[in-house]
Amino acid sequence: MTTEIELPHVKQILSPWRTLIGVDYAGYRNHVTRMAIFCLSLRECSEDEKRKIVIAACFHDIGIWIENTVDYIEPSIPPALDYLKSNNLMHWSEEIALMIREHHKITRYETDTYPLVEVFRRGDLVDFSWGMFKFGLSADFIGSVKRQYPNAGFHKTLARRGWAWFIRHPLKPAPMMKW
Repeated sequence: MTTEIELPHVKQILSPWRTLIGVDYAGYRNHVTRMAIFCLSLRECSEDEKRKIVIAACFHDIGIWIENTVDYIEPSIPPALDYLKSNNLMHWSEEIALMIREHHKITRYETDTYPLVEVFRRGDLVDFSWGMFKFGLSADFIGSVKRQYPNAGFHKTLARRGWAWFIRHPLKPAPMMKW
């Protein structure tokens, strides 16, 4: 496997969000890129499927900054749908909304209709877990992707925001996680 997967739309899609994301931009952009590469390495994808993964990846955590919260799954969906609408891709809306909504599902997402939902969940988990979950990807490959697209503080941002949430909501410590 190679990390030479081209994802030209990531910067284009994320560019309008750069100011909102602020100092976390490089970390988020690299997380988006890593997880998209992991998704595309887990399954042979058509060009449309690659584009769906990139679009969903760009928006999947954006609610962190839009709502300033770790309860960000639902707030991440409307910007993705706005993007789809403005690019005449609304026929992808159900699938991309599911990819975002289910990307933190702890158990496997079972569907014959939208197999990218499970691929997306796995790709995000590979990156979020720093490669502890591999789903068949080699440790060398994961390491090479991480070196090519460094963390740039993304996991620290998640930890800082997660801890602040936990202090205020100790009975709901991880609202973004789903069974």
